[in-house]
Amino acid sequence: MAGNTKGRKRRFGSVRQLPSESWQARYTGPDGQERKAPKTFDTKRGAEQWLVETEAEMLRGNWIDPDAGRITVSEYVDRWVKERDLKPRTREEYERHIRLHVRPYLGTSALNSLAPPHIRAWRAERLAAGVGKSTVAKTYRILHAIFATAVDDDLIRRNPCRIKGAGQDKAEERPTATLDQVFAIAEAIQPRYRLLVLLAAFAQLRFGELVALRRRNIDLDRMELRVRRATAEMEDGTQIDDDPKSEAGKRPISLPRGLHGDIEHHLANYAQSGPDGRLFVGPQNGIPRRRNFNRVWHRAKKGAGIPADVDLHLHDLRHTGSTWSAQSGATLKELMARIGHSSTRAAMIYQHATRDRDHLIAAALDTLIEEARGNAAG
Repeated sequence: MAGNTKGRKRRFGSVRQLPSESWQARYTGPDGQERKAPKTFDTKRGAEQWLVETEAEMLRGNWIDPDAGRITVSEYVDRWVKERDLKPRTREEYERHIRLHVRPYLGTSALNSLAPPHIRAWRAERLAAGVGKSTVAKTYRILHAIFATAVDDDLIRRNPCRIKGAGQDKAEERPTATLDQVFAIAEAIQPRYRLLVLLAAFAQLRFGELVALRRRNIDLDRMELRVRRATAEMEDGTQIDDDPKSEAGKRPISLPRGLHGDIEHHLANYAQSGPDGRLFVGPQNGIPRRRNFNRVWHRAKKGAGIPADVDLHLHDLRHTGSTWSAQSGATLKELMARIGHSSTRAAMIYQHATRDRDHLIAAALDTLIEEARGNAAG
């Protein structure tokens, strides 16, 4: 009867009809605390069915305390970042994405209040606001990881980040330099950075790996370079030598014999002394900074006669060298080892380089076809 607030006695929980004529379900949790369902029901049967499902969850050990998930996203994110074993630069990157793209939009929401429609709306709003697809994809991956941990912590039942492909970063393909362009830039750049340019291309090194190199990392007799550290530059300008991005980043790299003279000349004229001396230092004997080097790089590009509208970065030489390696016939595993990746995803990018070789194969097959047809006609 409408307005009847007297509860009916049940084996598990109870239901009652409220003055609004909706039905409320109440139960006692495994912790002994009495709770009510997070919503009311249009029918008595709906409330009773909810109690049946809740009791089943308890019996299976799948029950989640609804109060635990009421922590806000911002509060949980603080805890999540603090508990992660992240490299300083990665921690900074995560915190920046969270500060700019998560806290202002989802930060005050309770963890257990967010569902897939909320995440879809958040993502659509970020893209509509002009935030780059790569940035949104990166933030989505972080958010997915945060909610995955919340599931493991028994704060929520399911991860609300369930947008297929939302975390995939499909960046535009970067330009590939020609061999002549690489050597032209190496000749045009400040002499102390000539070898840096050559190693970026022929050893496929990142900027952080290049500036972290020491004399002891170069074996001239074996023409081998050993990557052990990478220099990260923080937002406040602090530079930190740390392990590479992954364990696969610690790797030996065989160098072309043609660079032997270039390395000898550099060691004699520009590297710091002693086995622990840095291979590359700036004019004031400091660790090169990415921003300062970019200015040197752009001047060298201009001096090499590369048009200003060609958006070629130093990091693109790593892409260039990896493409050359793929064209030489390197297998996927060999590419992964050389560029320092533990997954095949990045290395497979360079497999497109085999297209040119594939065209040559097709041309050779064409010759065979023509010969066969000529013989048949004869």
